[in-house]
Amino acid sequence: MIRPGSTQPLGVHWDGAGVNIAVAAPHAQAVDFCLFDDPGGGSAAPGETRFRLPERDGGVWHGYLPGVRPGQVYGLRAHGLYAPERGYRYNPAKLLLDPYARQVTGGFVPHPAVHGYTHGDPYGLGPDDRDSAPYVPRGVVTGAPAGPDPTRNRPATPWTDTVVYEAHVRGLTRLHPAVPEPLRGTYAGLAHPAVIEHLCGLGVTAVELLPVHAHISETTLLEQGLTNYWGYNTLGFFAPHPGYAATGDPIGEFRAMVSALHDAGLEVLLDVVYNHTAEGSERGPTLSLRGLDNLAYYRVEPNDPRRYRDVTGCGNTVDATSPHAVRLICDSLRYWVSEMGVDGFRFDLATALARAPEGYDPAAPLLTAIHADPHLSSVKLIAEPWDLGWGGYQVGGFPAPWAEWNGRFRDTLREIFSRRTGSVADLGYRITGSSDLYQHSGRRPWASVNFVTAHDGFPLADLVSYQEKHNEANLEGNRDGESENRSSNHGVEGPTDDPEILTARRRSRRALVATLLLSAGVPMLVAGDELGRSQGGNNNAYCQDNAVSWLAWPATPPADAPAGDAPAADPAGPDPALIPLIGGLNRMRRTFPVLRRERFLRGGAATVDALPDITWFRADGTVMSPADWNAPQVATLVAHLAGTAIEWTDAVGEPIRGESLLIVIHPDSADRPVTLPGQPWAAGYELLLDTAEDDLAGFPETVTAPRRRLSAGETLLVRGRGVVVLRAVP
Repeated sequence: MIRPGSTQPLGVHWDGAGVNIAVAAPHAQAVDFCLFDDPGGGSAAPGETRFRLPERDGGVWHGYLPGVRPGQVYGLRAHGLYAPERGYRYNPAKLLLDPYARQVTGGFVPHPAVHGYTHGDPYGLGPDDRDSAPYVPRGVVTGAPAGPDPTRNRPATPWTDTVVYEAHVRGLTRLHPAVPEPLRGTYAGLAHPAVIEHLCGLGVTAVELLPVHAHISETTLLEQGLTNYWGYNTLGFFAPHPGYAATGDPIGEFRAMVSALHDAGLEVLLDVVYNHTAEGSERGPTLSLRGLDNLAYYRVEPNDPRRYRDVTGCGNTVDATSPHAVRLICDSLRYWVSEMGVDGFRFDLATALARAPEGYDPAAPLLTAIHADPHLSSVKLIAEPWDLGWGGYQVGGFPAPWAEWNGRFRDTLREIFSRRTGSVADLGYRITGSSDLYQHSGRRPWASVNFVTAHDGFPLADLVSYQEKHNEANLEGNRDGESENRSSNHGVEGPTDDPEILTARRRSRRALVATLLLSAGVPMLVAGDELGRSQGGNNNAYCQDNAVSWLAWPATPPADAPAGDAPAADPAGPDPALIPLIGGLNRMRRTFPVLRRERFLRGGAATVDALPDITWFRADGTVMSPADWNAPQVATLVAHLAGTAIEWTDAVGEPIRGESLLIVIHPDSADRPVTLPGQPWAAGYELLLDTAEDDLAGFPETVTAPRRRLSAGETLLVRGRGVVVLRAVP
C-alpha cells in the first residue's frame, strides 16, 4: 500500500526500502505513479501498475511506495482539466516523464498517440484517449552511484587562465582510431587517454560539452530519416543522455569521465538548454511538463492561452518567472554540480531565461536565485546572451558573476579578416576584452568569452573556404541556417587546388586562431578546427549525425568505422602547423601575464620612467592619433603590451610583472613593412611568432625562444593575413 510520503525532495528517490515520490503539479486534480514490467518504450503491452499519490501540499503531490528498488522503470500520469482555452492540457492517457528522473530509458516513437489532443486540433475539440506509454521514454529508479567521486579533484581553474574547448560527446570520438570501437562516441570514449592527451597538448583547460541532458529528436526529423544531433531538444534535465553511454550505467560512466578529465587538470562545462523543451509548440507531443502543469512551466499568450509565447524559435518557452520552473532549473544545476562533478554551465538562449515577464531583466527570478545560491554562484556561468524575442540581443547586459559568449568579438574578427568592414576601434576593443561592453557593470575582461567559430555555423576550415551556406543535406531546401556568414572563400567556393588560394586560406585561418588566443578574455576553440574539420559548407549541421559533423582525426579512420562515413577533406588545405600553433599560443598565454588580463587596459601617454599598459601604433612606428583609432578599415594594427604596467597583484599581494610584447595583426592580403617602435618602449625585439611561416612544428616547445632578433626602428616585413608576436627587449 502506498503511504503519504514527503514533499521533499522532488522526484523519485530510493532510501533502501522503497521510494518517495514528489511531483510539483499545482493545478492537477490527481497524479498517478506508474510502474512497468517492460524496461522501455515500444511495447504494445507495457505491463503497467498504477498508484494514486495520496497527498498534496503546496502544489506538490507525494507518496511513499515500499519495495521499489533501483532499476525499476516508471512514469507519471496527471489528471485534471483539458481546457486549452484556459491553458490546461491534462490528459491521463499520456504517460509523462518525471522531470527529476536521474535516468531515462526507452525511445520516442512519433506515433499519433503521443499527442494530447484529438483530430489534429490542439486548440479545442477534446483530449486524445489513446495510451502513449508504448511510444515515450520513461524514468528509471536509481540508487547510490558507483565509481569515483567526480567532485574530489576539481581543477578550479581561474577565469583568467581558462581556455574552453567546445565539443560534442559523440562527434569527438566517433572516428578516433585509438579509441576502441565500443567506446567511440561515448562518455567513456571522451575519457580515453588518447583523447585526454590531445586536449592537454592543445593547452585547453575546460571542455564545454554540447547538451548531455536526455533529449529526443523532433518528429519532422525522424520522419525524414534525420536526428537532432546537437541535442538542443531536452526532455530530462537531470538524466545523462543514454545514447552517449557505452554501458547500461550512464550516470556512473559520466561521473567516471568527469573524474578522468579532472585528474588531467581539465574542467567540464555543460551547454544546458532550460529555455525550451522537447514538447515543442502546442502541436507537439505531451511528454512531461505540459501534462504535469502546462501553466506552471510554460509561457502562454496572455490573450490566447491555447498558444505558447515562443522567443526560442523551438515552439515553447519555459516560464522562468514561475517558482516551479525556477526550482526545477536550480535543482538540476545543483545536481550536476554536487553529484556529477560539473564545473560550470553555458546557458543556451539565456535571455529567454531572464525575461520578467516580457523584457530582459538582469534581476529576473532565475538569475536572482542562481546568484543567491552559494553553490551555483561559485561555478562558471556563461550566458548565450540573446534569444529571438523583442530586445533579445543582450551582449554585455548580464550582471556579475556571469561571463558571456561575445558575439561582437566573433562578428568583428570575421568582418575584418574577410575584408568586408570593421573599424580599428572595434578590433581594438574586442582584442582587449571588450571594455565597452563589460566594464560598466563592474565585470572583468574574463566576462568576454571570445570565439570565432562555434557548433552553430561554419567550422574554421569552411569559414575561409565558403562564401555561401550549402545545407541541402538538411532537407529544408537550403533555407535553414544563417545566410550572412561573414566568411570568405578567397576566390573559389569550396575545395580547390589553386596554390595561391590555399595559401590565402591557410594564412587567414592561422591569423584568426592567433588573434583569438592573443586577445584578452576567455578564448573558446571548437573541436575539430585544429584538425581542419569541414562540414562541406553546411553551416547548420544540427541534424547531421554522420561524418559531416564528426571529427576527422589525422590518422586513417578505423576499419570498423561506419561505411560511407568518410569526413570531408579540408578545403583550406591540410595544415599540420595548426595543432602546434594552438598549443604554442596557449603556452604563450600561460607564460606572459600581459595576455591574461585581470583588469581592463587604460592606455595613456608613455614617459621615460613609465609606460602605459597598452600603446597603439601605426605601421610606420608612430603612436596612433584619434583619427587613426577611428579609421573605418583595419589594414595593420600594432599594440605594445607593457609587462611593467600590469597593475594587479598575485595571491599574496605582490605586484605581478612580466615581459612586454609587441603584437602585429595584419588582415590585409598584401605584405606590409612595419617599423618597430623605439625608446621608451624597447631597445630591440625578439621575434617569437610569425603565423605566415611555413614551418611551425616546433612552436609549442620554442614559444619563448627568439626566431630572429631585430633592433628598435628596424622595419619588419609582415606578410599578408599574418599575425606577428615580438618580445620587447628593455
